[in-house]
Amino acid sequence: MDRETSWQVIAEQRLGLADLLDGLPDNDWDVASLCAGWRVRDVAAHVALAPQVPSVWSMAAAGVRARGSFHRLNHDLAVRHSNGRTGSQLVAELRRYADSRRLPAPTNYRNILFDVLVHGQDIAVPLGLSLTMPVDAARAAVDRVWTMGWPFWAKRRLRAVRLTATDSSWAVGSGLDVRGSTCALLLLLTGRTAALPQLTGDGVALLTDRLARPSPRRDQWLAAGDTRHL
Repeated sequence: MDRETSWQVIAEQRLGLADLLDGLPDNDWDVASLCAGWRVRDVAAHVALAPQVPSVWSMAAAGVRARGSFHRLNHDLAVRHSNGRTGSQLVAELRRYADSRRLPAPTNYRNILFDVLVHGQDIAVPLGLSLTMPVDAARAAVDRVWTMGWPFWAKRRLRAVRLTATDSSWAVGSGLDVRGSTCALLLLLTGRTAALPQLTGDGVALLTDRLARPSPRRDQWLAAGDTRHL
C-alpha cells in the first residue's frame, strides 16, 4: 500500500473511531481495552495524541518522569491526556486531527497505519462494537509488524507456526497451521490474545499455551503496542 493510500486509511480509521466513541456511555470509557492496563479512554487519547507532536523538551521531561521506560512514558502520556478531557473532547480531537500527517521525527506512516488499525480494535472488541479494518490495509500492517522486530518480536514469539490469512494472499512462517482473517492475524502479531478464538488450525493450541504464560517483559513490550517513536 503506497503512502497516499495509507494516509487515507489512517484518516478514515481516526474518523471511524470517533464515530464509534461518539455518545458512548460514561461508564464505557473506563472499560479495560485489549491493552493491558489501558482503559478505552487511554487508548482513545493515545490515538488522538499521535498527530499532536510534543516539543523535544516536553518529551524529555516526560521521559525523566517515566525513568527511561518507553512503555511507562507512553502510558503516562495517554493517561494524563485522557484524565484531563471528557469523552466528547477526545472525540472532537480525533476528528480535528483525522487528516493530519504530522509525525514525530523517528517514525513513519507505515507505523502509524498499523498503530491506528490495532488500537481501533483495542477499543471496539471489548465494547462489543464493530470497527471495519480494510483488508488491504491490514495486509500492509501485518507485513510491517512481521518484519520490524521490536517491540513485537513477532517472528520470535510465533516461531514453529505457519500463519495464513483466509481473506488475503498473506502467509509467513513454517510449522503448525494457523489460519484466520488478516485482521485477526494482525492482532495476534501485536500480542492481542483476544485474537486466538478467531483462529483455526493445529497451531492454535500451541500459541494459546505459549501466550498464556506470564511474562512481565513481554507485557511491557506489548501492552500499548505503541510505535509512534520507532
